[in-house]
Amino acid sequence: MRIDDPQIPPSRMQAFREAGHWIDETTNEWLEAAARAHPQKLALVDRRARLDYAAYHERVVRLAARFVALGLTEEDVVAVQLPNWNEFVVTINAAMLVGVPFCQYHSDFRSREVEFILGFTEASVLVVPREFRGFDYLAMVEELRPRLPKLEHVFVVGDEVPDGYFDLRRFLDAGGEPEVSAEALEARRPHADQFQRTAFTSGTTGNPKAVLHVHNTTSCPLRFLNRGQRITAESVFLVFLPAGLNWGLFNVLQALHVGCRLVLQDIFRPEEALALIERERVTHFCCAPAHLVAMLNAPEFDRYDLSSVEVMMTGGASCPIEVIREVRDRLPGQLLEMYGMLECGTQAHTLLSDDPEEVCGTAGRPVPEMGIRVVDDRGNDLGPDEVGEILTYGPSVTIGYYNNPEVNRESFTADGWFHTGDQGSFDANGNLRIVGRTKELLIRGGANIYPREIEEVLYEHPKVLDAAIVGIPDHRLGERVCACIVPRAGEGMTLEELVSFLRDRIAHYKLPEFLHLLEDLPRTPTGKVQKGPLRDIAVEGLGIGAE
Repeated sequence: MRIDDPQIPPSRMQAFREAGHWIDETTNEWLEAAARAHPQKLALVDRRARLDYAAYHERVVRLAARFVALGLTEEDVVAVQLPNWNEFVVTINAAMLVGVPFCQYHSDFRSREVEFILGFTEASVLVVPREFRGFDYLAMVEELRPRLPKLEHVFVVGDEVPDGYFDLRRFLDAGGEPEVSAEALEARRPHADQFQRTAFTSGTTGNPKAVLHVHNTTSCPLRFLNRGQRITAESVFLVFLPAGLNWGLFNVLQALHVGCRLVLQDIFRPEEALALIERERVTHFCCAPAHLVAMLNAPEFDRYDLSSVEVMMTGGASCPIEVIREVRDRLPGQLLEMYGMLECGTQAHTLLSDDPEEVCGTAGRPVPEMGIRVVDDRGNDLGPDEVGEILTYGPSVTIGYYNNPEVNRESFTADGWFHTGDQGSFDANGNLRIVGRTKELLIRGGANIYPREIEEVLYEHPKVLDAAIVGIPDHRLGERVCACIVPRAGEGMTLEELVSFLRDRIAHYKLPEFLHLLEDLPRTPTGKVQKGPLRDIAVEGLGIGAE
């Protein structure tokens, strides 16, 4: 996988360096420094292992050597579909150590999404669980593999790995010398301008949008976030956001940047999260507002010692004022809110010096190193409280989309500003308020859901004549997924029937939670479904009321 159409010219790269935003470090240098400085310090904690920095680094080096021995180069891609396990962290660092790009994606993705990602990236290595949450990943891989000629190696994490697959957990646990020399590994060390990773903003339909990042565009927002959250080497970072998604990945790498302890929770369960906070003396975690609500409503909440918590950061949806007030009453530490996206890293967040109630409903001020503008349809800057599209510029913005020159042209202005597709405004104090999205993106509990990929699968159902997905407002999750269906003549349908049809085809968090049956979908004269009116029809028809 090669970068053919970079959207950051050399002059802009140099400007970022001169400003001190790009310091040409890679995450592997941070790992090496931590392993040298405090090898016995606890680094990674997950459900089955507790690794110090020496063991963490040793495993990364051995796996990196394995990648080199297999002949992987910067032309390859290592696809990683793992939950929040230590093997996820080791795998991505091993790939970065020897300059092999990686593509991480949600452990909940199923055959349709996985086939598209592996085919589009032409990944040569896939790393998957043997089983997770009752799903057999190898059965999926076996079904897909004949259609993926570039996929040469499948690494499996778990018990009873069958012959023909590489048992990654056994390999890492066994220890031993690397398969290639230290000199061979050193020769593969990447420059911070090299292609580091790709991830997808949408699924399997329409224009594929694989976002590209180099080491520099990933490393700088980690520094910005750690500064804003006051994360240091003494912090303890709990991560239950899926590491297969961008924010979860950032959390993983933020801990590595400062050399602190990373605590991984593979399935978010509020009681378990509270127990981990108490046991590990967690100081920081990131979440959607829904996670906070779940923890606060845990039956045994008051019995846990949560005094170690210093900072909580929410994103994906604005945190309701009622939740903010309850957090302030019952949890120690400061609550921050953040605005970011895969293409841009972190763009704005509230400050530790802010009163969370006073800035409620905003994403705070732009990160100092990042530019944010709110413009009208002609690109003119708007004043306070005037709503327009949000544009972003800065050192953490993507270098572009892979193999998609048309979208690259549409996404960047001539002088390098990125069209976010989000609608917002600045208030009189310079805080950014997100008021809507021009793109048809839904955000449920912090996870991005693109309606069209669900709609394409819905059309495969024999009873479906017409279909559209809309978001139903929800005060806890931000939005819930509603399928609006026009059945074929004489056919009916239930939500249970629809979910059963979709369950093995799309990720669990994308499954519709509401079904609304109609005779026709509202459309424009050109045939485009009018999502706004359709959403209103669904809300009224379901009788749940807009929040």
